[in-house]
Amino acid sequence: MNAIVIEHVPVAELPEQWRARLANAGSALVTVRIEEEALTPPTEEFTTDDPAFGIWRDREDLTDVAAYVRKIREPRYRRDGSRGER
Repeated sequence: MNAIVIEHVPVAELPEQWRARLANAGSALVTVRIEEEALTPPTEEFTTDDPAFGIWRDREDLTDVAAYVRKIREPRYRRDGSRGER
């Protein structure tokens, strides 16, 4: 694994997003360590042995889950989140 270590860096010289996380550091000096992340290949295996996990995976009528949920919620809730009339 490759790593870059930069020691005694003034907080004022760090990128703005990094400085925001060290707001109370003032004029402190820090050590910056940058490491290469190991890539893990995606797996096709399930992450659980629970038989209910993925039970609706093969349903063709649920290809757009967000649209399905909007459709079943529509009679009960308005778009602004308020309750619908029954």
